[in-house]
Amino acid sequence: MNEVTVSMNQASISPLALFLHADIVVKLVMMGLLAASLWTWTIIFGRGFRLAGVERNDAVFEAEFQKADDMDRFLREKASADVPSAKVFAAGIDEWRLSTAGKRLDREATRARLASAMGTAAATEIDRLSAGLNVLATIGSVCPFVGLFGTVWGIMRSFSDIAASQNTSFGAVAPGIAEALFATALGLFAAIPAVIAYNRMTHRLDRIEAGLHRFADRFHLTLSRELDAEA
Repeated sequence: MNEVTVSMNQASISPLALFLHADIVVKLVMMGLLAASLWTWTIIFGRGFRLAGVERNDAVFEAEFQKADDMDRFLREKASADVPSAKVFAAGIDEWRLSTAGKRLDREATRARLASAMGTAAATEIDRLSAGLNVLATIGSVCPFVGLFGTVWGIMRSFSDIAASQNTSFGAVAPGIAEALFATALGLFAAIPAVIAYNRMTHRLDRIEAGLHRFADRFHLTLSRELDAEA
């Protein structure tokens, strides 16, 4: 008899049972948190693979840039590539052509425009790569409070049931309290991976941004030497 009772109690506090027995408000909270968790893992895998590919492609592009002997040929072959370093390179070449097309060459102004053009291109690429990370930050900060709301609502409902039934035994209130606490657990289940992923991806983006600025500085030095060589 005791084994049967234990088995029934374990079944009654399974995640599915807790969801099915919860009231409509707590169910909506749970479904929202599960949707947030799914969204989080979609961003983690999608954006994670994307950033890994960007780092790899940037490294390849910069290595090929260092080995290139003919900048015009390298530009024709690589400038259209969907790689952040290539975008910075193309922005520098475009500004170089515009600034050196006139009859009078202002070297200092050209250097300033080159730095500005490549810096803007780098910032644009970082903005593009960071799209979606604000969702992780929002989920990480909001979901624990949403889960807590579900918990508070469930406990209030349990106390209301106690008052209505005049039954204060632990067995009578345990299911409602378990449902309420399950909402908090779901909130943490959604928030913890989101916070960890946001911090890791922000660090990776900072590393990519630093790499883009280093590449822009090296290319700026190359173009600056070309300016000094201009008659």
